[in-house]
Amino acid sequence: MNLYADIALSHLSSRRRQTVASLAGVVVGVAFFLAVSSLMRGSERDFIRRLVDTAPHITVSDEFRTARTQPAVLAYPQGAVHIARVKPPVDRRGIRQYAQRLALIDALPDLRAAPVLVGQVILSFGGRDEAVSLTGIEPARMAGVSTIDEDIVAGSLKALDIDPNGILVGRTLADELSLGMNDTLSVVAPGGAVRTLRIVGLFDTGNVNYDRRQTFARLKRVQALLNRPDAANSIIVKLDDPYRAREVATHIEKAIGYKSVSWQEASQNILNTLMVRNIIMYSVISAILVVASFGIYTVISTVVMERTRDIAILKSMGFHAADIRRIFVIEGIVIGLLGSLLGCVGGSALMWVAQQTQVTVPGQATPVNLPIYWGADQFALSAFFALLSAVAASYLPARKGGAVQPVDILRGAA
Repeated sequence: MNLYADIALSHLSSRRRQTVASLAGVVVGVAFFLAVSSLMRGSERDFIRRLVDTAPHITVSDEFRTARTQPAVLAYPQGAVHIARVKPPVDRRGIRQYAQRLALIDALPDLRAAPVLVGQVILSFGGRDEAVSLTGIEPARMAGVSTIDEDIVAGSLKALDIDPNGILVGRTLADELSLGMNDTLSVVAPGGAVRTLRIVGLFDTGNVNYDRRQTFARLKRVQALLNRPDAANSIIVKLDDPYRAREVATHIEKAIGYKSVSWQEASQNILNTLMVRNIIMYSVISAILVVASFGIYTVISTVVMERTRDIAILKSMGFHAADIRRIFVIEGIVIGLLGSLLGCVGGSALMWVAQQTQVTVPGQATPVNLPIYWGADQFALSAFFALLSAVAASYLPARKGGAVQPVDILRGAA
C-alpha cells in the first residue's frame, strides 16, 4: 500500500497547478456546504425550539374533533324526517367540568397543565380604547407551562395572586397608552361588564404584535368579567419531552373527549415545508461538490493520458489492472481527504462570521444573531459527500488506466 501511495503522490506532485486547482474546488465546495447547511439547519432548529418553547406542547380546546351524533339520530337511526332552519339553543362554550378533566391530565407523568379562559375586551385609559385579548390564568400553574414569567420586565407573575384586581400588559401596549406600574385602567367586556384593574406587571416577549394585543389576569377575575363562572375554554400542557406531544395528545383526547392538538399537528404544514426545504438545500449544495469533482476527474484523466507508458511498464513488472486502479483511486482519496480537512477549517470560519451577523426579524424589536448549527454530524456529512464525489470522479479514469495493454504501448501501437 505504501508503494501505491508513493506512486499516487508522485503523479499529483508532477502536476502541481492542476492538483491545487482541483483541491481548491473541493475546499470551496466543502466550506460552502458547511456554511449553507449549518445556517439552514440552525434556523430550522431555532424555529422549532422557539415553537416548542413559546407555544403549548398540547392544547385541549372546548370543541370535539368530530361532531357528536344528535339524540334524534340515535333514537331514530332510520328516520326520514329532516327539520331545517331550527336554531339551536344558546350554549356557552367551554370545557365542561374542567377541574375534573384537569385532574385527569395532572395524573399523567412528566407534564404540567394549566386552565385558561380567553376573551376579547376593551381597555380604556386616558380617553383611548384598545381591543385586546384578556387571558385568565392561575399564576402558579401558568409559570410551569409558559415562558411569560421569564419575559416580565417589571413586577411579577405572582403579583396576580397578591392583587386579585391585577393585570399584566405588554410593554408595547403600555408605552402606547402611557401606562406604568400601578396605574389603573378600565376593562370593558363584550357583555357590558366593567372592571377597574391595576397594572402589576409588564412583559416584553420581543414580538411587537403579541405585546400590543395580549394581557393576563387571574382566572377567577376573568370568569366574573366575562360572566363565565367556573369555566375555561382551553387547557394548555407542557411536557418534559416535547417530542412525545402527539402520543400524549391522543391519550388525553381519548380520556376526556375534548379535542387535543399537539404542536406537531398544529404545525404540520410548517414541518413539511422545512423537510422540503432541506431536500432542496442538500440537492443544491451537493451540486457544488459534484462540480468540484470534475476538477479531480480532469486531473486524473490527464495523468492517465500522460502516464500510459509508465502504466505499461508497471504492468510488465507484475502490476495487475486492480493495482493500477487502486493507484488512481488513491489520488482521488488524497485530494478528497485533504480538501475535506481544509474545507472544514474554511467552513468553520464562514460559520463563525455568519454567527456574529445580527439581523432584525420582522415582528421583533431587538436584533438577533443568525442561528448556526455546530453539530459534529454536519462536518462528517460534508466530508463524506466530498470524499464520495472525489472517489467517484477518480474511478472512471482509474478504470481507463487499468485497461491499458502494456504490449500495445511498448510496441508503439498506441
